Amino acid sequence: MSRLIAVSNRVSPPRDIGQGSVGGLAMALSAMMRETSGVWFGWSGRTTDTFTGHLDIERIGAMTVATVDLEAQDVEEYYNGYANKSLWPLFHYRIDLTDYDKSFDVSYRRVNERFARTLAPLLQSDDVIWVHDYHLFLLGRELRRLGVTNRIGFFLHIPWPSRQLLTTLPRHRDLVDALFDYDLIGFQAQDWMHAFKGYVENEIGGLIEDGVAHGFGKSMQVGVFPIGIDAEAFLQAGHSDAALETFARMRNSLAGRQMILGVDRLDYSKGLEERFLAYERFLSDTPEARERVFLLQIATPSRDEVEAYQDMRASLDAAAGRINGEYATFDWVPIRYVNTAYRRDELAGIYRAARAALITPLRDGMNLVAKEYVAAQDPDDPGVLILSRFAGAASQMREALIVNPFSREQTAEAIAKALTMGLEERKRRHAALLEGVVRDNVMAWSRDFVRALSSVTR
Repeated sequence: MSRLIAVSNRVSPPRDIGQGSVGGLAMALSAMMRETSGVWFGWSGRTTDTFTGHLDIERIGAMTVATVDLEAQDVEEYYNGYANKSLWPLFHYRIDLTDYDKSFDVSYRRVNERFARTLAPLLQSDDVIWVHDYHLFLLGRELRRLGVTNRIGFFLHIPWPSRQLLTTLPRHRDLVDALFDYDLIGFQAQDWMHAFKGYVENEIGGLIEDGVAHGFGKSMQVGVFPIGIDAEAFLQAGHSDAALETFARMRNSLAGRQMILGVDRLDYSKGLEERFLAYERFLSDTPEARERVFLLQIATPSRDEVEAYQDMRASLDAAAGRINGEYATFDWVPIRYVNTAYRRDELAGIYRAARAALITPLRDGMNLVAKEYVAAQDPDDPGVLILSRFAGAASQMREALIVNPFSREQTAEAIAKALTMGLEERKRRHAALLEGVVRDNVMAWSRDFVRALSSVTR
């Protein structure tokens, strides 16, 4: 059986099912690599004065982890710069926040080339290589330039932008040209693949038909592969001592009130300020709900070095403070806003205690938190998922209350509906959602992608 080589910007595998940050690639890849006895390669998260290409190799269970250190300049320009100031806002439709600095572009290309040179000596002739996310768009081309002929696939975990937006990126044609050196490109949802198709056919005169993209004199496979969670491991975490203890603590803290829950990275794509304002609209429109409900928003800080994130955090602090100042009483606070990261097993207990989850990103590749919330519920008394139509998960999770996160009125109405929904309807919606979460889990996702990649004829 061929080895599977997974490549991502960061390598940070959790050591047990209780660990891990909210959502994300780490849990997904760890689950996959445990089954395939593969190699996970990427940046260690550490810096070095001079890049040497030295690899640190570690065995964690059945998988091998291989990491390399980067220079501080590359972290600043490739990661904080091109990846998080240029590509991330652009691909999440925030062109107002994009920064196109030439040094960012140069460093991005240098790091992709360094990754390729470091990875190539590890490869065996029959390895299957799976590259992940927007940090490494160019890696396939750099490996080809080194003579690597293995099957190489690429999976995009974030949305693909419309053609009109992508053309604002300097050298956008070169970036897409590099993608055609992969054998297979995978997207989270049909919408993102359609946007890619629009670029290929209308910008470069290419063609996509029958799952094959033709452009720049090259061809590759394209497909939609919605990512899932490690449902079995998460269900186990939900029955752990830590989860049960956290659930009990949360229930005691409710004081008979209903809890609405938001769990996100602190990121402008997550629609947190819009969420706060929609909740404020709910409080205004539904005075009988005041003092009987509260919103717990867990927002784990990320990318603190980027100015846009600092500004967003200040805006959220101000919004939460203003709403609490307007509506709080001596024994009730309408918004509990915390920036603490919680273990996955602790989150399972928090999810289970929430009558509703408010998962309303403005643009999201998938949003695994929505799936975790469903998996954590008590089937006999489940909560209600309120989900943005602009999350990739919306196409799979139709039984959620689907909302437009830009509409405060619509989101406020969904909150009211979720909190008053009868038990039988909640159970019916949850059963259908849970069936999909268990069926379309992370292993089904990885097997589908690897099967499609392995079947490509070179």
